[in-house]
Amino acid sequence: MQNLILEIRNRMNVSQEELAKMIGISFATVNRWENDHSSPNKAAQLRLYDICREKGVDLEDIIRKKIEEAVSGIRKQTGRLILYHGSKSGIKGPIAPISRERCDFGRGFYMGTEPNQPLTLISDFEQSKFYVISMDLKGLRVLKVSPDLEWAMLVAFNRGKMDEVRGTELYERYAEMEKGYDVIVGSIANDRMFYVLDNFFLGNITDKALVMSLAALQLGQQYVAITGKACKQVKIETEIGLSYLERVFLRDLSESNRVKGVNLANEICRDYRREGLFFDEILKEATEGRNEHRGQHSTETL
Repeated sequence: MQNLILEIRNRMNVSQEELAKMIGISFATVNRWENDHSSPNKAAQLRLYDICREKGVDLEDIIRKKIEEAVSGIRKQTGRLILYHGSKSGIKGPIAPISRERCDFGRGFYMGTEPNQPLTLISDFEQSKFYVISMDLKGLRVLKVSPDLEWAMLVAFNRGKMDEVRGTELYERYAEMEKGYDVIVGSIANDRMFYVLDNFFLGNITDKALVMSLAALQLGQQYVAITGKACKQVKIETEIGLSYLERVFLRDLSESNRVKGVNLANEICRDYRREGLFFDEILKEATEGRNEHRGQHSTETL
C-alpha cells in the first residue's frame, strides 16, 4: 500500500503535507503510510480514490505497472508461458482442475493471457488473491478454439445449454471435442461478452450477430488446464496484493467496460438482427436430424 500512495502522490506532484490536506488528515499519517508503519482505513482509501479521479490519476496504469515489474523479473528467470489467475479466496493446496463444472470449457484451472480479466472478476471479494502463473506446455495436448461460432457452441455445451439435444450428432460433437486434450485455449467470455452470449442463448440475437460481436469486442485468451497432468506443469510465480482502493477502482472499471461493450454489441446486433440462425433454430435442426435418423433406422429394421 505504501508504494501505491507514493506513486499516486508523485503522479500528482504534491508533497506529503499537501496530500494530507486533500484527504483531511495529518502530515504524520501520510508519512507513516509511506513508511509502512500503518495503513489507511477504507474511508481514507475511498477519499484517496476520489482524489485520483478528480486529479486524473491513471490507476489502471499504476496497477499495470506493478504487475509488469513483477512479470519482467519472472521472464528473465524462465522461458515458460506467463499467465494470470484470480481467486476469490486464494489457492489452497496443489493446483488441480477443480473449478465449477459449468464454466466455459468445463472443469479445469483457468488462466488468462491478460491481467485485467482475473483482476475484475475478483474485485468484489476482500479475501481475493491475484497470481502471476507460469506454465510449461511441453508434452501436453493443446486444443485451440477460434473465437467464432464453434467457440460459442462449445461454451454452450459446457454451460449446459445444449442438454435438451443430448444424443444428437451436434451434442456428441461437442461432448467429444475436448476429450484427449490436456489444455484448452480459447477466448475469454469476459464482462462484455457475457451479455452477448446470454442474448444468443436466450434467442435474442442470431449466430451472425454473435460472431460479429466476437470480432469487435477483442476478447483476450484463456488457457485452461483440464487434466492433472497439465496442472502439474502450472507454477505459481508470485502473488500480487490488492488494496481496497485498487479493488474499488477495478470494480468500477469492470462496470464501465461492461456498459461500453453492451452498447457496442447492441449496435452490431441491430445491424445483423435478420441474418443467420438463432440458437433455438440450431438446436431444432439438430433435433430434426436426430428424428430423421431414427425414422430411417426404424424403416431399415422392419
